[in-house]
Amino acid sequence: MIYHSVLLVKVVVGVYSVDVKKSKLGQHFLNSESALKKIVGAARLTKKDVILEIGPGKGALTKELLLKTKKVVAVEKDRKLIEFLKEKFESEIKEKKLILINEDALKTDSSKLKLKKYKVVANIPYYITGKLLRKILSEEKQPQLAVLLLQNEVAERISKDKKESLLSLSIKVYGEPSYIGTVSAKKFNPPPKVDSAILLIDNISRNFFKEINEEKFFELIREGFRSKRKKLINNLSKFGNKEKLERVFYKSGIKEGERAENISALKFKSILRNLD
Repeated sequence: MIYHSVLLVKVVVGVYSVDVKKSKLGQHFLNSESALKKIVGAARLTKKDVILEIGPGKGALTKELLLKTKKVVAVEKDRKLIEFLKEKFESEIKEKKLILINEDALKTDSSKLKLKKYKVVANIPYYITGKLLRKILSEEKQPQLAVLLLQNEVAERISKDKKESLLSLSIKVYGEPSYIGTVSAKKFNPPPKVDSAILLIDNISRNFFKEINEEKFFELIREGFRSKRKKLINNLSKFGNKEKLERVFYKSGIKEGERAENISALKFKSILRNLD
């Protein structure tokens, strides 16, 4: 089976931003106690929890996670920050309460971490939001929930916007996204150019794919959103001629002139079933 995307991460400290022109990665560290409390609260932590933390930064959130959970596995790409965290949490590392992994989260093989049950708290770099979310959620061993700190506009698009997107559907087929709250750019040091938000993805599972093929479903929605200005029926031309697709749409309860942004995950599921 091919797994597509999304790693659920409990958001713990800053947000990453990138200057593409300069190809330079920069990190913004969260300095708000109220925001940290919201993140921790959304994660519903217990002393039995194992946390996969993505982007621990200087460890502000890591510290809170260690106080409230059994173990934290933190993935950090920046080697200098890893060295800083080793000194800051020397005793917790010796006690094996904290495991540091110096690696790009997009390349981390969670199956090698041997986590039976875990929650993700993630500090998502803006420029890889879609890829990282899809990786987290589609891991073979999925997290129970994910709390994410990401760009406010993206969080709203996923959880509040009535119009669907490839990203929003890619998340909703695995879990239930909900908007926890806005985090002002002023609460970071240095402040990013835009506000951030805390997003919870709860009840993560593969139940949506019990009766359909996961890979074929993602192929379908990718084609559906290939050209936003085109009608959905035209974007799906590779799946059959117009006459066939008209029959499929009729059986699925979809108007011929609809665009992909107006189609729910369940409606796309119906299209896939009726194509067979």
